[in-house]
Amino acid sequence: MLARKSIIPEEYVLARIAAENLRKPRVRDRPRKARFIAKNGACNLAHKNIREQGRFLQDIFTTLVDLKWRHTLVIFTMSFLCSWLLFAMVWWLVAFAHGDMDRIDNSKGSANWTPCVTDVGSFTSAFLFSIEVQVTIGFGGRMMTEECPTAITVLILQNIVGLIINAVMLGCIFMKTAQAHRRAETLIFSRHAVIAVRNGRLCFMFRVGDLRKSMIISASVRIQAVRKTTTPEGEIIPIHQLDIPVDNPIESNNIFLVAPLIICHIIDKRSPLYDISPSDLVNQDLELIVILEGVVETTGITTQARTSYIAEEILWGHRFVPIVTEEEGVYAVDYSKFGNTIKVAAPRCSARELDEKPSILIQTLQKSELSHQNSLRKRNSMRRNNSIRRNNSMRRTNSSLMVPKVQFITPEGNQSASET
Repeated sequence: MLARKSIIPEEYVLARIAAENLRKPRVRDRPRKARFIAKNGACNLAHKNIREQGRFLQDIFTTLVDLKWRHTLVIFTMSFLCSWLLFAMVWWLVAFAHGDMDRIDNSKGSANWTPCVTDVGSFTSAFLFSIEVQVTIGFGGRMMTEECPTAITVLILQNIVGLIINAVMLGCIFMKTAQAHRRAETLIFSRHAVIAVRNGRLCFMFRVGDLRKSMIISASVRIQAVRKTTTPEGEIIPIHQLDIPVDNPIESNNIFLVAPLIICHIIDKRSPLYDISPSDLVNQDLELIVILEGVVETTGITTQARTSYIAEEILWGHRFVPIVTEEEGVYAVDYSKFGNTIKVAAPRCSARELDEKPSILIQTLQKSELSHQNSLRKRNSMRRNNSIRRNNSMRRTNSSLMVPKVQFITPEGNQSASET
């Protein structure tokens, strides 16, 4: 604007802008690594260049179940329409071969003439009869006779084909509506995972919950670490999976998921997080996959829910807030605080350094205790000051509301005091 008004020369403005752009450091963000498992549990994987496509037709039922709903409904509709049209053509040929078309068209026939199928004189009537046979409607206008053994064979064949189509298509629809991953929609995980001290050890923790009242039987949780590694021989493994043990006091390794639980993994020598500190966590191409498996109580189908946590979603020095409270003899769960965390004292070093120098944990706890005491002192002093200010304000208010004394002087000179 100033350059347009000729207050500042345009050459000076352009040079100043170029100098400012040179001074600003250009920081390029590190390219974000693709997730192997999305937050909703979907696998981020694309299958390409599959040459043997015929293998999918060998398991046609699973292929139909795996299709999208729009494709399944199109196949469902087309399978019935094609079967009706195919057998309509067969019924029309049977009637044509027996001469029923000519007899109906001429409207003349001997009293001894009997058609294969009554009232079938065109392809439209044959199509309607095909629908009646396969769906067993039976309006009563068209019927079979004993004249043609071929027609009886076609009737039996169409009934068998219709039962097979009904069984396959209805079974496919039922399996799509009762798929196990539908139940997994009500199994939720916390959006972030945390690393904090629990029982004197650094632990990786996340929260899992079930929104339905019907429980997941024999529920178990597994954690796997996925990272890109290189072997000593130079082989690059793009997806290297490592099992991470879960701290579970129950010997069967099952959890009772009646209320949201915090799943804990102790970071020890077996853990891939053993050598990672808070400063190293940001630069780690690490993805932790969480898998929850169990049997649905109402249907008996095994279900699986999945999610993953990358380095940006792991909070160091945080802890989940409690959400289960007892109210009037009933345990209540506040899901609005499901993923809420609070900051807690945690050593800013790796688990290996903490094992080598246990004094770091003691110093951290002492500092947190001192800070907690200082915060309590400040809070108490603030409360004391607020109470003093409140008392002073009340005193001023009371003094302003007091009734003043008024003296009256009589003509005789006597003074009498009275209050009004």
